[in-house]
Amino acid sequence: MQKYCIIPQQGNVFWQLVQGMALDEDQKKLLRSCIIKHVEISLKTNSWEMLLQTRQLIPQELLVEAGNYIRQKCRIQKVVFYQDVVDLEESIDKIWKKLVHHTANGNPTVRHLLLHAKRQVDGSRLVLEVRGGLSGEILRAHSVSLMMKKYLEELLGYGIDVECRAVDEEGDSLPQATDREVFMTPEYIEAVKQEKQRQQVQSSSHGAAGKKDAHGSLVHSSSPLVFGRGVQGDPLPIAEIDGEARNVILQGTLGEVKGFAFAKTNLLSFNLADDTDGIVCKAFFKDGDEFSRVQDALKTGMLVKIHGSVQFDKFQNDFVLMANSLYKMTPPQREDHAAVKRVELHAHTHMSNMDAVVSVKDLIKTAARWGWPAIAVTDHGVVQAFPDAAKTLNEEKLDIKVIYGMEGYLVGENYEQKQANHILLAKNPRGLRNLYQMVSLSHLRYLHRQPRLPRWLITEYREGLIVGSACEAGELIRAIVAQQSDEELLQIASFYDYLEIQPIGNNEFLVRSEDFPHIRDDDDLRKINLKVAELAKKLGKMLIATCDVHFLNPEDSIYRAILMKGKGFKDADLQPPLYLRTTEEMLAEFDYLGKDAAYEAVVTNPRRINDMIEKFKPIPDDLYSPMIPGADEQIENMSYEKARSLYGENLPEIVVARLKQELTPIIAHGFSVLYLIAHKLVKKSNDDGYLVGSRGSVGSSFVATMTDITEVNPLPPHWRCPHCKFSEFVTDGSVGCGYDLPNRECPVCGTQLVKDGHDIPFAVFLGFDGDKVPDIDLNFSGDYQSTAHKYTEELFGKDNVFRAGTIATVAEKTAYGYVKKYFEEKGIKKREPYIDKISRGCQGVKRTTGQHPAGIMVVPRNMDVHFFTPIQHPADDKNTATITTHFDYHSISSRLVKLDILGHDDPTVIKMLEDLTHRDPKTIPFDDPATLSIFSSTDALGVTPEELGASSGTFGIPEFRTSFTRQMIDDTHPSCFSDLVRISGFSHGTDVWLGNAQDLIRNGNCTLHDAISARDDIMNYLIQHGVDPLLSFNIMEKKKKKKSSKILSPDVIAGLKEKGVPQWYIDSCLKIKYLFPRAHATAYVMMAYRIAFCKVHYPLAFYAAYFSIRAAAFDANIVARGKEFVQERIQEIEAKEKPEDKDKELLIVLQLAWEMYLRGYSVENVDLYQSKADKFIIHKKSLLPPLTSLSGLGLSDARGIVEGRKEGPFTSVENLKKRTGASKTSIEVLREHGCLDGMDESDQLALFM
Repeated sequence: MQKYCIIPQQGNVFWQLVQGMALDEDQKKLLRSCIIKHVEISLKTNSWEMLLQTRQLIPQELLVEAGNYIRQKCRIQKVVFYQDVVDLEESIDKIWKKLVHHTANGNPTVRHLLLHAKRQVDGSRLVLEVRGGLSGEILRAHSVSLMMKKYLEELLGYGIDVECRAVDEEGDSLPQATDREVFMTPEYIEAVKQEKQRQQVQSSSHGAAGKKDAHGSLVHSSSPLVFGRGVQGDPLPIAEIDGEARNVILQGTLGEVKGFAFAKTNLLSFNLADDTDGIVCKAFFKDGDEFSRVQDALKTGMLVKIHGSVQFDKFQNDFVLMANSLYKMTPPQREDHAAVKRVELHAHTHMSNMDAVVSVKDLIKTAARWGWPAIAVTDHGVVQAFPDAAKTLNEEKLDIKVIYGMEGYLVGENYEQKQANHILLAKNPRGLRNLYQMVSLSHLRYLHRQPRLPRWLITEYREGLIVGSACEAGELIRAIVAQQSDEELLQIASFYDYLEIQPIGNNEFLVRSEDFPHIRDDDDLRKINLKVAELAKKLGKMLIATCDVHFLNPEDSIYRAILMKGKGFKDADLQPPLYLRTTEEMLAEFDYLGKDAAYEAVVTNPRRINDMIEKFKPIPDDLYSPMIPGADEQIENMSYEKARSLYGENLPEIVVARLKQELTPIIAHGFSVLYLIAHKLVKKSNDDGYLVGSRGSVGSSFVATMTDITEVNPLPPHWRCPHCKFSEFVTDGSVGCGYDLPNRECPVCGTQLVKDGHDIPFAVFLGFDGDKVPDIDLNFSGDYQSTAHKYTEELFGKDNVFRAGTIATVAEKTAYGYVKKYFEEKGIKKREPYIDKISRGCQGVKRTTGQHPAGIMVVPRNMDVHFFTPIQHPADDKNTATITTHFDYHSISSRLVKLDILGHDDPTVIKMLEDLTHRDPKTIPFDDPATLSIFSSTDALGVTPEELGASSGTFGIPEFRTSFTRQMIDDTHPSCFSDLVRISGFSHGTDVWLGNAQDLIRNGNCTLHDAISARDDIMNYLIQHGVDPLLSFNIMEKKKKKKSSKILSPDVIAGLKEKGVPQWYIDSCLKIKYLFPRAHATAYVMMAYRIAFCKVHYPLAFYAAYFSIRAAAFDANIVARGKEFVQERIQEIEAKEKPEDKDKELLIVLQLAWEMYLRGYSVENVDLYQSKADKFIIHKKSLLPPLTSLSGLGLSDARGIVEGRKEGPFTSVENLKKRTGASKTSIEVLREHGCLDGMDESDQLALFM
């Protein structure tokens, strides 16, 4: 009889077969422990014979019952059981040492505890007893019960529960003294630290001490254990991971941390990288609070040790570490243990263009930690690290002197000839000013590849400066290498105040180079330094040993190598040891000088230099505004005069209070002059016929409104009478803005009341205490921007006005590209986390300089710019007349007045609309029903949504023309002006609409009027709920600094809830990363509304203005071909899966052209004699496009044609070319459009026709 013998692959098959039987707990335990060793199946008799391995004899009655259940369940005729009862204790004894080895996982403390543990078998459970509570905690921290159960199942073939018990718990009792050497291991000491921290947490009486995390461990905010049960053992280099593995320990720095919330769990994904490679790590958390706590605790750059298992992740298509424990490590740091510390006088920072990879902050903090008295900052040809150096001293409260200097480029009379390096150190403020003046001159007059300094110029400005001979690129060492005579060397060296030597590794390239055959080894390099020492002794000058720092630690050389490789250096990988060395390291490096001479060069002389240098600041602390006599009185008088002209001689209390609230700090802090400057600029533009739009939060200031800087009125919504000055304010928050109020006649005189007021707190602009330097940003017409810039020169003097300088550094994506290319070219494959880690080390390095598109820095007339900053051309461009600040404008914006005179399309469009319609834009009402209707329907345009392909008519309207904002309109159905302001706020914020307000509105948690859309909403809403005004302000203010989690602590949240602030509002606030100020949104919407008004009431003027100014993609060859052709092109572009950018730009134009055709208007063909160069002409029902609307015909040729046709008709194409100077391309464009139809090619040909 044929039988089949099957050995089940899973140990719990028997339990699966009996699932569903009615069993008591004891019976369940018995059957659950049964293992089917094998089963013989007879197909002929339809029977099974099973050999069961059991831990104790199962009663025959229970087996019969189980057999009957299996027969019925599996439709088997007969089931026979045989029992093999194992001796569990004997089985464990046989494998005990092997079991302990696997469970301990290399930890000697755990191994010792297990080998000395008392063990007993209690039924189907293994009980381990260890001495002392601490021993028990160590076993628990290492998950011994779970690990041993897993390995028992692997070794025996069946699972056994394991319980660890601590007995004799009088404290931290240990095994006998003879065994103590086993316990005194680093792992054991670390375990003791962790367990004592846990015990302290457990014994805390404050309730907030600890909480078990999702991985079963008690953690505390101050504990280095972030989650899990502790991590002991040696880490595996990540590069050695070659497959799935359990119990893996990795150590490295954290990269990007991402959190994902799902329905029943939360996933934390983070990058980990060591010095060999990187890997993605993942951890799951069921507890949402625990998930948030861990996510907040993990920071980029943190050194951690992680325990987990390596698994292949299909989503990543790579191996990942599934983390179960994470421990925060203290990064190893080099220290300087010398009794008397040295001073480094030659150090570069990120501001040395694409050359140094250490931030000035890290450089200074390291020197301070080492106990150094001072450190110099000497970047190549620039001093742009100075502001950040001073900032570091101030913010970090460091007791160290920064020596402000520069490594310059020395030249002779001809500054374009070969240059040599030198060091300049400022001894005092006078020397600093001289250094700044030389930096300016080197950039403005003597720039040739680098900013150079003629020797005579250094001599002229040498007062207050110390001059050093610099490195091998200096003229002295170059002369030594060139084997010049001692007489020549002495003459060169005599120019310097001290002579410099550096570690021989810095000059190792001389040995590699074929250009220096006489320099063959390290001894030859030492001879160079010994020669410098000899010259210093002969001349009685100080010999100074420096590092020429370009990176902080030896291992950081990889970052510089990558940047230099990106610049094309072939020897980039042969990095010299340009790291910051300790006193001991430098003394060891220069021991060949002799003990006393080495100490003098390394310690004594640099400290002598330091003693010669004063402690001073590189930039002043205070704000230095331009002096305008009587500015305070002018601003105060203007404010009250304008207020009285609007609200009457007896000003309403709310107006008086607001004026006092603002004028007091404005005058006290010297801000009146800033208001007066802005007033003059706006007045000049308005007088010249160009409206000015405000930006930022200046509209939060009522004084700015009263001095005509902004149109936005920040008072609460109100009515006012232009005749008798009656006014009435709505202060309960029930109305969004004054334009939303119903129309009313004056109850006193019957005049139609004016509606105004947007309810914006002043604190948004100048801070809660009114002491924040105001940043007045203004949107001028792009056509008027240059005029406004020139007017600032008239106001303050040409020599006192400079463009705001910027510094561009290696950004994240650029650094990533450098690193990826570096390893690809080497044929080395590295994971993304490792590339991310290395790229962070390359970020922040200066690439070039530039200028703010609108920023103007104003220096007071009685002061020199070099009191604040050197000056230069942007991007070292000698061909531009523009001069910028040498320092990035951010670093000096609180010392000098910065005016933002931006060029913007909206004022230009409005100016053109005014010229075309002859309507003053200031007379356009902001409550026009027809205009408001296009934000929710298309009726006012005379088209249907089906025809237009949109449910609103906002194509071409600033702030509302994109698909993103049109979708907001569809979701919110705005019905008043303040609704439009809220939509503008949503669109400019980060994480404000998508995943936040949109969902809340759709789900009915709030309405459009309740949702957070702008910064001011938070402050107003919280104050209305009784929250402390200062706290309300702080919560609002954080929404422009992306630090909401810090201000919304659990205590703050609890306080908000007590005041009745709903949970949805708190959650919404926590999600938001950035909020737009309402004043900015209001100013934008006011401009947009005026344009929308013209779209409804002056349609052809609107389309002409839009196509002239905003539609660079307008192509008359397409649009003038008619309605059907426009529709076809729209459909073609929309059918593309991935349209190109130019198609997207064209689509915007075509959508507006389609709308225009639907409204009954058309576009004519370009006319050679009638079309203007770059502006549309309005006819009765059509637009005549300009010449430049033909793709390929430029403005210069268009103007040439307009000028040329003044002489009369063109007699031929040849004549057209001759009279206009039009290019061949432009002629062909005109021909293709039909403009040359009927025109002869040449006048000569016409003679014979």
